Amino acid sequence: MKEAPLVTVYITNFNYGSYIKDAIESVLNQSFKDIELIIIDDGSSDNSKEIIERYMQLNYVRVIFQKNKGLNITNNIAMRLARGKYLVRLDADDYFRKDAIQKMCQKLESDSKLGLVFPDYFLIDSLGDVIAKEQRHAFDKDVSLLDQPAHGACTMIRRSFLEKLGGYNESFSCQDGYDLWIRFTAKYPVANINEPLFYYRQHNSNLTKNEDRILKTRAEIKESFVSKEKIQTPTTLAILPVRGEKINRYSLAFEKFGDEYLIDKKIKSALQSNHIDQLVVTSPDQKIKDYVIQNYIENEVLFIERPRNLAILNKDLKDTVEFIFNNAQLEGQKFDSFLLMFLEYPFVESNILDDAIQTMAIFDLDSLISVRQDNSLFFNHDGNGMKAINNQDKFTKMEREAIYKFTAGLMLSKVNLFKSQKTFIGQRAGHIEVNQKAAMGLYSDFDVKMAKLIAEEELKENK
Repeated sequence: MKEAPLVTVYITNFNYGSYIKDAIESVLNQSFKDIELIIIDDGSSDNSKEIIERYMQLNYVRVIFQKNKGLNITNNIAMRLARGKYLVRLDADDYFRKDAIQKMCQKLESDSKLGLVFPDYFLIDSLGDVIAKEQRHAFDKDVSLLDQPAHGACTMIRRSFLEKLGGYNESFSCQDGYDLWIRFTAKYPVANINEPLFYYRQHNSNLTKNEDRILKTRAEIKESFVSKEKIQTPTTLAILPVRGEKINRYSLAFEKFGDEYLIDKKIKSALQSNHIDQLVVTSPDQKIKDYVIQNYIENEVLFIERPRNLAILNKDLKDTVEFIFNNAQLEGQKFDSFLLMFLEYPFVESNILDDAIQTMAIFDLDSLISVRQDNSLFFNHDGNGMKAINNQDKFTKMEREAIYKFTAGLMLSKVNLFKSQKTFIGQRAGHIEVNQKAAMGLYSDFDVKMAKLIAEEELKENK
């Protein structure tokens, strides 16, 4: 048998007949030649097979035609077939720069402890025109918190390490890169190359466009990792501050969303969480107090009367949190962290709360916020006209310049951080991304009307 190649590249394809030739040719034309290529077609119904068959006669190309096994099963098939020391996936709608394999291979060869290496990349449109350059942080000097994963494709992996980890988790149908990332970074060093070494195509059929599916799968991946690795999640106190009608006559607590009051909707999300140990509702409003005490068991939902002066508009919420921790009703209870919830965000469900707590545990965070990345262009006026903030209008999209908007009203902090520094956000602050619905805040009559419509539609769908 021919000596094993140093690198195995595998191309996964499903109905990308328009692009797969470019992907294959980018592998065959690499400056580094010690490569084998595996092409796996996952049941395409377009002209992909005809194109792939043209390369079957090459002695360093193997072709597999299979029926819709999905990405992670296909990844494991490639791992088992691979003979290379290093393994890298190329999606059929993307393609490599000519020196991509050489540069990634050199990086891994330079350090036997490295588990994987990944590069920056060019974003291209469906026609192949370059629209931006995505540049990550320099991991060797700028990164200590590994909560932003590498791109799933075009990441070169030390195959022996991947096999020790048991390959890919086949219970997940997408986000293979995220699953791989949290398992790899828990055991092995990783590195990156701050050069764009591949071309990543954005078009309407991209898996990455399906936000809800991606975020849901990421949360499930973290839940699986916490369970399998027996990671201890922090004991957590959830705090729901409610001003009530005494302070804010437009209080939404007893507005109906679907078939339940908003206050019940928020309390239910905390009670359904697998990682919240105690919920405190705090308010100066007698109506809120009576409702919570009459409708909820004290060991599930504890009501702590909030002084009126702590609930007024623009009062620092830190004073309320300090009051809660010093309250006699919590005497003897110990919590590692506390989670602030806000009434104004009706669609923050229990799975999002659990995702936050598990993320804190996995990445050893001192604090965490819920965010959405905002790709809007922001400008300020410098006296001479409008100027883009952070050079957002430039071609190179640098990771350190990405803008995230705090949303969904979710803030998770370690208790010792707050008690020692009187702050919610520490030096090791992480994040979870939430979907557009969870990020919806009720700050106008229009917001309320839209949220009620969404809740009513959900109610109909669930009947």
